[in-house]
Order: sequence, then C-alpha cells, then structure tokens
Amino acid sequence: MLRLRVKELAEERGFNMSSLSRASDVSFTTIKRYFRNPYSYANTDTLEKIALTLAVEIGDLVERISDTEENRQSR
Repeated sequence: MLRLRVKELAEERGFNMSSLSRASDVSFTTIKRYFRNPYSYANTDTLEKIALTLAVEIGDLVERISDTEENRQSR
C-alpha cells in the first residue's frame, strides 16, 4: 500500500495547508484531503505540482508501507 507524505514534507518546509495550496495552485480541498488522509487517491499531475513547490521528487511524496503497518496507524 502507498502512503502520501505530503503533510510531513510540507510542514518540514514551513507550509501549512493554505500556503501549500496557494503556492502549488492545487485546490485547498485536495491539499486538505492529502493532509488528513495520507492513503487517499492522488493523481500524478497534482503530485508533480506539489513536488515542484516543495522542491522534492514525486517519489519523495509517497512511501510503500505494509498492510500491518497501516492497520497499526489507523487505530
């Protein structure tokens, strides 16, 4: 399973949901979904905008986790 790391990387670089939305030209609703649900669907065009804004590679925005790890995090 893939997990989005948008929130962690954004906060490390001083972005909150609003500032990341404005800087990346991605809707606030989408950014909010990525921050609150790191297991949500993400489209590559959107991830590219976010990656460019955060000065990271698209691959840095996702991580593969095991199903058991996901179950532990959702409790």
